[in-house]
Amino acid sequence: MRLLYLLNISNPGRLSADSGFTFADLLTPALADAGVDVTVASPAPAGDARVGFAPTISPSTKYRARLDPGLDELVALVRRTKPEVVVANQIEAAPAIRAALLEAGTNARIAGYCHYLPFSFTDDGDLELDPSMDDGGLGRPVLLAFAAGLAACDRVLVHSATAAAWTTAAADRMGVDLAEKLHTVPAPRDERLVRDPADVLPPPDGRAAAIYNHRLYAHYGTARFTALARRLVAEAPVELTVMDLFGTRSPERVRLDPSPERHRDELAALDGVTVASDRGDRVHYRNLLASAHFGIAPFRPGCPWSMSVVDCQGMGLPVIAPRTGWLAEHIDDDLLFVTDDEAVRIAARLATDGEFYRVHAKRAHASTADFAPSAVAARYLEAIA
Repeated sequence: MRLLYLLNISNPGRLSADSGFTFADLLTPALADAGVDVTVASPAPAGDARVGFAPTISPSTKYRARLDPGLDELVALVRRTKPEVVVANQIEAAPAIRAALLEAGTNARIAGYCHYLPFSFTDDGDLELDPSMDDGGLGRPVLLAFAAGLAACDRVLVHSATAAAWTTAAADRMGVDLAEKLHTVPAPRDERLVRDPADVLPPPDGRAAAIYNHRLYAHYGTARFTALARRLVAEAPVELTVMDLFGTRSPERVRLDPSPERHRDELAALDGVTVASDRGDRVHYRNLLASAHFGIAPFRPGCPWSMSVVDCQGMGLPVIAPRTGWLAEHIDDDLLFVTDDEAVRIAARLATDGEFYRVHAKRAHASTADFAPSAVAARYLEAIA
C-alpha cells in the first residue's frame, strides 16, 4: 500500500507541543513495520528513515490550515507520490483533496482522522462550538467545513467512543451519513514514556508532586484549572508543576490568542506552583513526569482524547480529571470529580493513602496497553482498508 499522510503542524516552532506531529512520529514507523510505503507531507519530517518526506509550508494560522488547503500543491503532490490512500489529518481539507485526486486522475481513498473536533456536546445534547475556532464568528463556517470534509472522506477515524458519538451526532444534524465509514482508532502511546508500575512508588511522607502537562490556552479550561491549582497547593499536601509547552511563541500567534502567556504568568505567581519547560526534549519531559506522583487532566469541554493524559498514565501516574467527555470514558471512576472539593479530596488521598495510590498507578499503566504503536497501526490499517 502507498499511503500519503498529509500532516498539518500547528506549532512548527515547538514540534514536541504538537500532538498531531507526535502521533505521526510514533505511528508511521509502525506502519512501515507492517509493510506500508508511507510518505509524510509536512513542514518537518516525521517517523524514521523508512518514511518518505515531502516538505510543505506550515500554515500561518489555524484558520488557513482549515480554509486554505492549497489545491495546486495538492495536485502536484498526488501526481508525484501516486498514493493508493491519502490520510487527511485536517478534515476540512478533504473536499480539496477529493478535487485534487480527480484532477490528478486517481481513485485513491481518502481517510480522514479527526484529530481535533471544532465542537462538543453538553450533557443535555446541545452542540457547542469550540471557542478557539470562533474568532470573528468563524465557528459555524468551520463546523460546516468539517461536515463537508466528513462527506468527502471514504473512511473517518476518531480517537474514542466519545469522539465517535459526537462526530456522528454532528454529522446527522448536517445531513452527512457516516454509515459504515466511521472507525474508532486510538492514538499511539510513546513507548519512551512507559514505565513498569512496579517502579512507581507512593508519595513519601504524605506529600505528593502533581503535574499539569497541557496547553495553557483559555479553551482548555485553564482559568478553571488555575482556580483548582490555588486550592490544591493551599489545602492538600500537594506541590504542583505546570508545564510551559510553547516557550516563546511568534508575535502572530500571540496576537491571535494571548491566553497561554497570560495564564502561564498567573500560575507562575502562585506559591507552591512551579512552571517548567521540557525545552522540546523528550528525555527531559520523561524526567519531569518521573518526578511527579500524579497528573491532572485539562478542563477542556470538547475533549475527545488527550495525549498528555496518556503520557502520564504510561509512566504509571494516576490522573485526576473532571467528569466530562473522553475523560469520563477513559479514567477510573475513583479519580473523576465534578467539584473542586472532590478534586482536593482525591488529590489528598493519592498523597496519603499508599494502597489507593498503588492500585491506581497500576490501573493507569494498564489503561494504555492497547495504545502500543504496533497495535494501533494494525487497527489503523484495518480501518482504512
